[in-house]
Amino acid sequence: MRLSLRCFSIWRSFSKSLLANTGKRGLCSAAMRLVQFQRHSEEGVIRVGVEQGEGLGVVDLKAFDPSMPSTMRELLELGDKGLECAQRVLASGRCAVERSGIRLLSPVLAPEKVVCVGMNYRDHCLEQNAPIPREPIIFSKFPSAITGPYDHITLPAESQEVDWEVELAFVIGRRGKHIKEKDALSYVAGFTVANDVSARDWQMKRNGKQWLLGKTFDSFCPLGPALVTTDAVNDPHNLGIRCLVNGETVQSSNTDQMIFKTEKLVAWVSQFVTLTPGDVFLTGTPPGVGVFRKPPVFLKRGDVVECQIDKLGSILNKVV
Repeated sequence: MRLSLRCFSIWRSFSKSLLANTGKRGLCSAAMRLVQFQRHSEEGVIRVGVEQGEGLGVVDLKAFDPSMPSTMRELLELGDKGLECAQRVLASGRCAVERSGIRLLSPVLAPEKVVCVGMNYRDHCLEQNAPIPREPIIFSKFPSAITGPYDHITLPAESQEVDWEVELAFVIGRRGKHIKEKDALSYVAGFTVANDVSARDWQMKRNGKQWLLGKTFDSFCPLGPALVTTDAVNDPHNLGIRCLVNGETVQSSNTDQMIFKTEKLVAWVSQFVTLTPGDVFLTGTPPGVGVFRKPPVFLKRGDVVECQIDKLGSILNKVV
């Protein structure tokens, strides 16, 4: 995809001032909250925007410049050019739409990969008397599990033990293989909030105890509300992280409990597969999940699950 001359000229003038900082943290030195959304008047049409602030209006990139991408994945594939143009559009204050006129979608749809990490919080290992892993435990969800930050979680008829897991997620911003840990953060576009919804009966008792099927029912990966770029998050490994069910706090911890940090996970997984823009990583959950409560507690129809991470925002999903 090519940018128009309008956005190209914006990028050329803006990139000079950013060149010295590019690659030190994320793709470019631009603190933004990127979103995907639909206007209520354009059902089925996906757009990319930038929040003017958490919970505030959204600047519509394509309304500003029709050559801009329609999806987050396409925007990330443009690299620094796309993100720097998005920053300039945000600064212009033009083409903003009110939150009441849009529906927020997951920040990323149809990624090539959804990479998940098990047993990655020290306090979560302690709650189940499990040893601290010496290497990252990697599994996956199918991308079809992804749903929006305020969409419903659908209880499958095949499971009676559906559980919650608040998680810090990050999204890959550029292609890489065999990435060095010291360079890993420059491959990350930003961070968001995820709920790794899990059918414990299928995860722990069925399918040979392979985790995939229990993790990948439709709607089992609420994601959002925004992709918060790396420059907007001073330290992703020192954020309060919480999950509430029907208003009651069931998980409360800090991302400083992560055993393998973002840089390690990028370097580790890129040994095995090529990472591409839009790939989503879920980095593990803290203690407080339903399956380890006494007695165990599982989600039921009508429950409302809220996942919160400081500086990133919250997602709210009703169980149906």
